[in-house]
Amino acid sequence: MKLLTAQQMRELDQITINDYGIPGIVLMENAGHGAARFIADRCHRLFPGPVLVVAGKGNNGGDGYVIARHLENWGWTVKTVVLAEHDAVQGDAAVNLNVLLNSRADVVFAADGDSFTAQCDAWCGMALLVDAVFGNGLNSAVRGHYRQAIEWMNAYSAPVAAVDMPSGVEATSGRILGVAVEADCSVSFAFAKLGQVSYPAQRCSGALHVVDLGMPLCVTRSVSCCYCLVDAELAASLLPVRRADDHKGTFGHVLVVAGSVGKVGAARMTAHAALRSGAGLVSVAIEYDLVSQLMAETPEIMSRPMRGENGQLSIACFDALKEAWADMSAVAVGPGLGTDEAVAALVGRLVAQCPLPMVLDADALTVMVDQLCGLAQRRSATIITPHPGEMARLTGLSVAEIQENRIDVAQSFAREHGVVVLLKGAHTVITDGERVWVNSSGNSGMASAGMGDVLTGMIVSYLAQGMEPFCAAALGAYVHGAAADLCRQQLGGVGYLAGDVMATIPMARRLLEEECDA
Repeated sequence: MKLLTAQQMRELDQITINDYGIPGIVLMENAGHGAARFIADRCHRLFPGPVLVVAGKGNNGGDGYVIARHLENWGWTVKTVVLAEHDAVQGDAAVNLNVLLNSRADVVFAADGDSFTAQCDAWCGMALLVDAVFGNGLNSAVRGHYRQAIEWMNAYSAPVAAVDMPSGVEATSGRILGVAVEADCSVSFAFAKLGQVSYPAQRCSGALHVVDLGMPLCVTRSVSCCYCLVDAELAASLLPVRRADDHKGTFGHVLVVAGSVGKVGAARMTAHAALRSGAGLVSVAIEYDLVSQLMAETPEIMSRPMRGENGQLSIACFDALKEAWADMSAVAVGPGLGTDEAVAALVGRLVAQCPLPMVLDADALTVMVDQLCGLAQRRSATIITPHPGEMARLTGLSVAEIQENRIDVAQSFAREHGVVVLLKGAHTVITDGERVWVNSSGNSGMASAGMGDVLTGMIVSYLAQGMEPFCAAALGAYVHGAAADLCRQQLGGVGYLAGDVMATIPMARRLLEEECDA
């Protein structure tokens, strides 16, 4: 599903108005009517209300006035509070406000904190609140009586429907600008916004519905795929094609550089997940004494034993790795590898000299903190898959700062270092510095050991099968989450393991293939 930034949405509105001659007042009417229809249908058990529409002075408030009018026409009891003086409402919003006033609707004005507080007692017993304060145009911290109104809505016991964006959310980054409405549902116009599906804002949006504004089809089709929500339809379109006469050599040979004493399981899961995701062959470069542990449970994996140090690979293994990668298609580095100086030297040398597309995860990211300059100098594509803690180490930011601004942090790092960043977490962010895709699959049961190792194996498998790196990362994130969603259905929301997810990868893929055939 395509997403828009706030700026792109404004530009799309202007193209529709200026180049195609559809007046803004018509777009506002379509928006408000569509939103009112969705609210009435979703909240039909609350009929006839009463409903309180909390409206700002801009176009989002204008949408709110249209919603109030239509709900009242359909028999709902509606009150509207305008967080401004009457004269402060301008343009198309003023037209719809005056229509509401001329219809003798129940409208009050609260242009400051005192007047808002004075009205609060009159709003007892509301069955539903409609947030039409800011929409997608907000770019500074919420203050004054606007903040007071948002805090009041959040404290009220009735459900809240947000118009376009929950007020207080920055539409592009998903940042919370001081305080934001915690909506039960949100109605977006024409397209969902990038910030709307990203954390932290996503938890404020509730159930999301997109309303058609009646824009010309050639306008909406002109929107690029630069920003997307990775849903089943998009993920299905990315699946590598497999012909009937293909063989295991067609689907690539993955090299996994992973594992150390006590962490052989990480190497095994990465390799096994690569096989489950369709790689033809998988070999694991691992310290000689650990080979028997690696092969104990997954005989389909091949090993490349190497003499390292202290039960782990080291810089002494580099020549052997160089010989190994000559027959490979893609390489994954990091799961359970260790983090001492010998490992750091090895990883730095691999990043600098290995010509294969590469996935860096886990311990490889930890030891790369002081070697980041090497990323931009690589001759082939690099995908990094940090969780927020690893991203904090890579950027020098705190985890809180990462989580408050996930899109901007990931996009800036990808652009600066010439890599694809897959920033893990709820609604994983995938970016190459230009494109930003947000994953829609997965659930909180994935917060468990080994999940990242499985994801790394899936992504490197898709690389080995010839996928473009950005798309390999996006497909890996979606199928990984979709497999976990199947585990939740079959086993429950908590307690399924990374191995369960790995075993479910083929089923998740089959469902995507059925999506393609539908």
